[in-house]
Amino acid sequence: MFKALIVEKDAETGKTSASVQEIGEDRLPEGEVTVAVEYSTVNYKDGLCIGPGGGLVRNYPHVPGIDFAGTVEASSDDRYKPGDKVVLTGWRVGEAHWGGYSQKARVKADWLVPLPDGLDARAAMAVGTAGLTAMLAVMALQDHGMVPGDGPVLVTGAAGGVGSVAVAILANLGFEVAAVTGRPEQEDYLRALGATEIVARDELTEVTRKPLEGERWAGCVDAVAGAMLGRVLKQMKYGKSVAAIGLAGGAVIEGALITPFILRGVNLLGIDSVMQPYDNRVRAWERIAKDLPMDKLEAMVEPATLADLPKLGADILKGQVRGRVVVDVNA
Repeated sequence: MFKALIVEKDAETGKTSASVQEIGEDRLPEGEVTVAVEYSTVNYKDGLCIGPGGGLVRNYPHVPGIDFAGTVEASSDDRYKPGDKVVLTGWRVGEAHWGGYSQKARVKADWLVPLPDGLDARAAMAVGTAGLTAMLAVMALQDHGMVPGDGPVLVTGAAGGVGSVAVAILANLGFEVAAVTGRPEQEDYLRALGATEIVARDELTEVTRKPLEGERWAGCVDAVAGAMLGRVLKQMKYGKSVAAIGLAGGAVIEGALITPFILRGVNLLGIDSVMQPYDNRVRAWERIAKDLPMDKLEAMVEPATLADLPKLGADILKGQVRGRVVVDVNA
């Protein structure tokens, strides 16, 4: 028997509830690899799945947790053997498939990545999907020619999970980082991560019909979309790129025009971490182990246990979680 956070749905009322329960291995879904989970984390999707599901959960009872890291306990796939350290993000685990809010998980071997040298399971979950997404965004911007010295790189939603890791990675790589936040009290936190400029969210949320604005940004990691992305695109320097990773401000790019693309050659790069191919996942995790300063990562971390998750799930949906929450599923 082992502990897991089980989300159940009342068939009559449709309401969901989450609680830590003891379950047996026979409850685990099918898969080639069984992992003794050590740590998980909390993402926005987890908040949805702990609560009413947000359309992500197909069947109840359900175990959320879109990320986990731990040790292989059993495997029928030659790529993994007992004792191997592994990390999982994406593939709709924690949504359509039981996830990491459990002391054991059973998944497809294709969904796993070997834990890279330099990262343990706790550090991997301090990174998690948010950090992997941030690294994929930085890689995409660099692949499109972004180099230090070109000017400030903007990070929107900078105090969130993706934003925090993006700020730390970019600063460590020598970029000048401008961090956007609607929470002025986070300025010291963001400067400690390496931000050299703090941009108030209100400066970028007004919708304008101007075709272009003054060139300010040499790159951007955008977690907000909505009106903010519409403004940022008009302020990009010639030939520079925006890596779009989220839609906290809405799925519609308000005020956006074609002009930044055809007059300045601006690139809008879509970043997906869920279905990312294996080779690029490995590349990103290796870059994380090399380019993300561990002291800065530790400064982002808030510890939690399985029992804390119902409250944390509600908090992250309200925008009340800063940085990275690391869940010790065995505490």
